[in-house]
Amino acid sequence: MEDGDMKKWRSKLGKNEETTNGGVASRGVTVREVRTLLMANLNPNDEREFLPLAHGDPSIFPSFCTSPVAVDAVLDAFRSGRFNCYAPAVGLLPARKAVAEHLSHDLPYKLSTDDVFITIGCTQAIDITLSALNRPTANVLLPRPGYPYYEARSSYIGLETRYFDLLPEREWEVDLHALETLTDSNTIAMVIINPGNPCGNVYSYHHLQKVAEMAKKLGLIVISDEVYGHLTLGSKPFVPMGVFGSIAPVITVGSISKRWLVPGWRLGWLVINDTHAILHNLGVQKQFQGALPQILEKTKGDFFLRIKEILQYDADICYEKLKNIPGISCPHKPEGAMFIMVKLNLTLLDDILDDIDFCIKLAKEENMIVLPGVTVGLKNWLRITYALEPSALQEGLARIQAFCQRHAATN
Repeated sequence: MEDGDMKKWRSKLGKNEETTNGGVASRGVTVREVRTLLMANLNPNDEREFLPLAHGDPSIFPSFCTSPVAVDAVLDAFRSGRFNCYAPAVGLLPARKAVAEHLSHDLPYKLSTDDVFITIGCTQAIDITLSALNRPTANVLLPRPGYPYYEARSSYIGLETRYFDLLPEREWEVDLHALETLTDSNTIAMVIINPGNPCGNVYSYHHLQKVAEMAKKLGLIVISDEVYGHLTLGSKPFVPMGVFGSIAPVITVGSISKRWLVPGWRLGWLVINDTHAILHNLGVQKQFQGALPQILEKTKGDFFLRIKEILQYDADICYEKLKNIPGISCPHKPEGAMFIMVKLNLTLLDDILDDIDFCIKLAKEENMIVLPGVTVGLKNWLRITYALEPSALQEGLARIQAFCQRHAATN
């Protein structure tokens, strides 16, 4: 029987209802709201260190401090007094130019400042993009699992959401066949997230080209969320979707939040990659960030290398430890971003109803949180963040193992 906490959860998240197009009905719930609900279930009498394995902000840990170049750039911008005035609606010209030059390094063509709009973090870039593309009866295709803010924003503006699966057995590639079955004359765009949140995958050049070709066939704009751009592990490189802007129009959203480890600075961008000029101007409103040119141009490669080495070490720990935990299976080792998706086998666990129940009981018993998969579109999965201090990550995984052993099925 469900207790009061479970009922509150289900009231907030809904019952994961299936829609006629095969997706999960949007509930407009953000990751932040879910984390808050989990935090409320922590045991105040547990004296152990709280471990946040459901977050997307590693900057709270000493190993994940931003570059001194970025800090100096912000101080220089404040001291100069040149950025206390109102900024142009599309963002400061030096900042837009810096983003255009920074992103053009990875593209077969050059972006211009007119292609770039400065935003208050990647979240505002998402808001602007979906709002600008929306029209009566329109729908957008979202990945499942995916970042739930796209659902929340779409629900708020009355934009219908439809869901295509990411395939765990194919390293979380897009189900291209599903795109064809979901698309109709009212479909305005599809969203991809690369590197992946919540799956920790990195798409290959070949797969992204197939996505672009399918988008061209179906007449879709591709919204490419690259907030984790270049945060890749191992040998697989990051390929921006804008590489294929000559095949299908691409709107790229990104920020310095993750790669520079400064999510609180709220500095992002919306970029149009469209060599055939299919897209027209989007209505946008911006704030300045005078430090951006210096941050993008002067941050040394050794800073990024150090962060990637820590993330690689953490990802290896996470993957290896998870393989030994009863009731949990991990289909794919993370290749980028900061997350890993793992599947629950409820037949191997006693008194655990589903992923929501798992996360609530884990919070109460182990003073830690992970994210239930239903929040990102996959019921009875978990999203685990591995971007922590290695010692804290190992302690967190040990607590998950103890929890699963304690709840292991006895028959």
